[in-house]
Amino acid sequence: MKNKLLYWRIKKSPVKVSPAQIIVLGYIVFTVLGALLLSLPISLNPGVELSFIDALFTATSAISVTGLTVVSTVETFSIAGRGFLLFLLQFGGIGIMTLGTLIYVLRGNQINLRERMMIRVDQNQTSLGGMVNLMLFIFKVAVVFELLGTLILTIHFINNLGMSFLDALGMAFFHSVSGFTNTGLALFDNSLQNFSQDYVVQNVMFVLLIAGAIGFPVLLELYSNIKARRSLNRLKFSLYTKVTTITFGLLLVAGFIVVLVAEFDGPLAGMPWHQKIWVALFQSLTTRSGGFSTVDISVFQQSTLLFFCLLMFIGASPSSCGGGIRTTTLAVLVFSMFAIIRGKTSVKVYRRELFQEDIMRANTVFFISICLVIGSVILLSILENATLMEILFETCSAFGTTGLSLGITAGLSTAGKVVMIFLMFVGRIGIVALMLVFHKRNPEDRYHYIKEHLIIG
Repeated sequence: MKNKLLYWRIKKSPVKVSPAQIIVLGYIVFTVLGALLLSLPISLNPGVELSFIDALFTATSAISVTGLTVVSTVETFSIAGRGFLLFLLQFGGIGIMTLGTLIYVLRGNQINLRERMMIRVDQNQTSLGGMVNLMLFIFKVAVVFELLGTLILTIHFINNLGMSFLDALGMAFFHSVSGFTNTGLALFDNSLQNFSQDYVVQNVMFVLLIAGAIGFPVLLELYSNIKARRSLNRLKFSLYTKVTTITFGLLLVAGFIVVLVAEFDGPLAGMPWHQKIWVALFQSLTTRSGGFSTVDISVFQQSTLLFFCLLMFIGASPSSCGGGIRTTTLAVLVFSMFAIIRGKTSVKVYRRELFQEDIMRANTVFFISICLVIGSVILLSILENATLMEILFETCSAFGTTGLSLGITAGLSTAGKVVMIFLMFVGRIGIVALMLVFHKRNPEDRYHYIKEHLIIG
């Protein structure tokens, strides 16, 4: 009788899975499947063996659009293996719900409320309105930018590198997808250092990196403004677009100045002035989330590398292919700081007042991220035989899904690889989505206690 009663209770009380938990579970499943695919003999070059932990690391790096590798992509993976990698890059870059929405639309199915909530979690949005349009726009933008990049690079590789059409097409398509998704995975062991004076390749990758990192809502808003330019007296942008774009631009300029000034008499010495400017600008952008490099960054000064760690920790914009704490989080923290310094009780930006909930969320994201990075650095310092700068750089690169490395990734122990896999995965899904996995909706407080000030600082 008791067993029947217990069965009835379990049947009547099924486990409810939140949209955030479904999204995270989906990425875990696809990461494991990707590792299994990359472990198949058809995915590997003849005579090459790949352990499961290395396959899992590579699959996680691809889906999280990080680009860190423990094996050589060219020497390890066959044409089929690189095809699997491309799918994982594309899947991780535009998001699981973008492909899901496309399949639903093609089948003529309606997108219900629960699926819209999953889209909101996957793209880190604040409302449910316009989710389907955003997903379709992301897919269209990815197709357009990647095809244009492939076309230009294919022609360039044929004319300047003497490649055959198929080799040039494959090389161009792989790097276009890797550029737009901000993965930074290249089919050259030295990234893009062979193209340090090739401005065609650098310009194409520069545009692809910006398109993938600036944030899809920004691109959608820009596109909508361009379409309606005849009916509008002036362009109208949301607070999100203004804050995101300005913060993105300021960080780009800051990184450019630091690289140009700090390395002017170092690795940049002997270069023509235009090459110095372009190397500094490209490296500033790619350090945020891209992961490509046109120079050997391991010879940079410690101060430059430390600033790179900061840029990688900040990362790209929300609802983009990049990771990190995101540009808006940094902006809200800075706005809040200045508001407190000026004695204000609220945060006002561009004639708008920020919600207290968003300010608390930004502080929470920052605090959890700092704890994750510091904890990982301490753990890796115990596990690995490397300098503190190398470990910090690698940790920030994994968390920011950047992919830049000082060369210690391939030599990590199994435990160290597990730590990096976790960091890359968290960097992809985002701290907000991670918090929502453990979030429980509680009713509003029916009462409040007497408030009391704490001494701060």
